[in-house]
Amino acid sequence: MTIRGAAMNAVDFERLRVLYPDTFGFARGKYVPIEAADGNLNYSVTAFGIGYDRGLIPAPGAAVLEGMADMTAVYDPATARPSWQEKTGIVIADLQAGDQPLAISPRVALQESIKSLVDIGYMPKIGVEVEGYVLERNSTNQWVPWNTPTSYCYGTGVLADPVGLVDDIMTTAAKVGIPIETVSSEYESAQFEFTIHYDDPIVAIDNTFLLKLLARERAIEHGLMMTFLGRPFNDRGGSGIHLNISLTDSNGVNLFDKPDEKMGISQLTYQAIAGALAHHEGLTAICAPTVNSYKRLFPGQLSGYWANWGHDHRSVAVRVPGDRGTGTRIESRLADGSANPYLAAAALLQACRLGIEGEMVPPPPEEGDGLEVANTERCCPENLSMALDALEADLDLVASLGSPIVRHFVAMKRAEWARFSRTVTDWELNEYLSYH
Repeated sequence: MTIRGAAMNAVDFERLRVLYPDTFGFARGKYVPIEAADGNLNYSVTAFGIGYDRGLIPAPGAAVLEGMADMTAVYDPATARPSWQEKTGIVIADLQAGDQPLAISPRVALQESIKSLVDIGYMPKIGVEVEGYVLERNSTNQWVPWNTPTSYCYGTGVLADPVGLVDDIMTTAAKVGIPIETVSSEYESAQFEFTIHYDDPIVAIDNTFLLKLLARERAIEHGLMMTFLGRPFNDRGGSGIHLNISLTDSNGVNLFDKPDEKMGISQLTYQAIAGALAHHEGLTAICAPTVNSYKRLFPGQLSGYWANWGHDHRSVAVRVPGDRGTGTRIESRLADGSANPYLAAAALLQACRLGIEGEMVPPPPEEGDGLEVANTERCCPENLSMALDALEADLDLVASLGSPIVRHFVAMKRAEWARFSRTVTDWELNEYLSYH
């Protein structure tokens, strides 16, 4: 059977890899022989209730205690794209419960956030920058930072990528239709950044979801690991996912661009910035969704810690890059690499919409260094538990995203925090054992 993927040449597939993103952003799925690919596939909805430790969590919507019912993955085989596995097409499915969209699906949440903006006359666009570290095993079989002693920030070639892993990722991404704009080594050794082409949000986030999966699988084939964890090492900075957002009209005109206005941006841009900042604390839980995330969120980390914004300023939560015209946009720097890109994008778009509909006015732009001191006292909550409190207290953001998915997300993350709180760490032993 021959299937034609979007903007791709016809390719013969022997099977499809039918994927969907779960709460954590994991790529869950099944292989389907091509002759059985009829556009519908059942999974247990309880996959949404599986924690990192593989324990079952009775979170709302996951039916853990209600019989572990089925959900249906709906996909169009004709939209499958070639994957990085031989003779295998890949497709991202929409999830349904009965004949309705699954309320706890992150991809559904993003679709709804897009619709909420389209309904008031705006079409959102998103571009994504993804940062991550490459790891290797040491002599004791532990994962440690990849040894690239000749790398440096904005490095390219074998000095930064001695075995060609990044070359492999770029080449493969091009073959399977994931449009990468740029790749380079980042500030820290063994850290890289991938920039994904600006597009409609579902397209851009689908590409982000697949690129992260591709990069991790290619790394394993090289005997390495790629991690997008917020801050995996004490002696190095964190990794973020920067979401670049703009709004266009029905003709594709960038509505954030306003050449006649001071700084060249429109009132709509200021309102979107104000919305993102008004919901900064509640957004943190979704954009920084792991215990580890808060090892990145503190002053001086270029991580969006402070609830501030600035013109072409990298030490703020919401940056307005210097590009104008079609490139006019705002860049949220809050999320880290462990964030579910669908849910983070959905939450940020909803916050921007709330700012627009409320005609909010942002505070003055950051004019200091924004590192240790900023022009605001508002900042990210201190830990995941406090961030979940802030999310639940942000009733407008909860209503915008939908109570079912927020309640589910919070329950899953409360269970995660509880496991962490009961776990004895190496830090505690190193700090206290000799003295007590």
